[in-house]
Amino acid sequence: MPLVVHLLELRTRLTRAAIAVLICLLPFMYYSNELYSLFARPLVKYLPQGSMMIATDVASQFFAPFKLALVAALFVAMPIVIYQIWSFVAPGLYKNEKRLTVPILFSSVLLFYVGIAFAYFIVFPVVFGFFASIQIEGVTYMPDISMYLDFALFMFLAFGISFEIPVVVLLLVKMGVVPVQKLQAWRPYMIVVAFIIAAVLTPPDPVSQTMLAVPMCLLYELGLLAARILSKPVAVPTSTPSS
Repeated sequence: MPLVVHLLELRTRLTRAAIAVLICLLPFMYYSNELYSLFARPLVKYLPQGSMMIATDVASQFFAPFKLALVAALFVAMPIVIYQIWSFVAPGLYKNEKRLTVPILFSSVLLFYVGIAFAYFIVFPVVFGFFASIQIEGVTYMPDISMYLDFALFMFLAFGISFEIPVVVLLLVKMGVVPVQKLQAWRPYMIVVAFIIAAVLTPPDPVSQTMLAVPMCLLYELGLLAARILSKPVAVPTSTPSS
């Protein structure tokens, strides 16, 4: 197709993706305060007696819930956004590439959501409980809502991307970049790399670092297992000549 047709098709796909995000944004905007209360529950539950979250900026009480509503709308509409991107790219792919791309896209989105859920339900209670337990004389622990939002969203992004490790490992093997045997030999180095990445992405405490590094190591093993299974040659039955 001519370049203009490709650009028009791209505009159509992006418009549909934006409309999907906007449709999801409207209810989130209406319930933005309730959404933020739910979002901040892992921290609020561990605040000391008489403490609360604060807003140090003039417009924080508006922009923090609005930003959260926008991010939540994008997360909810992500399957539709990815489908629109897939619909634009799919006509240029071969049949075997399409068979590989569809399950990879599905598993990538699913693993990203699992990483966010893991951070919210498992990591946040442990991390915030640890932070709240540190008491300094003369200092009242009252986190700012905007800083908490930025911290939590960064943690969501870090865990969501980290949970994509099985997909990355599988792609490296299926594309012939690295064989499974070499990835298995790299296992000790990958454990060290996982803890280094966790130390960079998470707060400087051993609890959150361990809770990111250990799942990364397990997901690496899951990627190796999937790569070994999918890389096995399919046995073709041989027929014996009839007498």
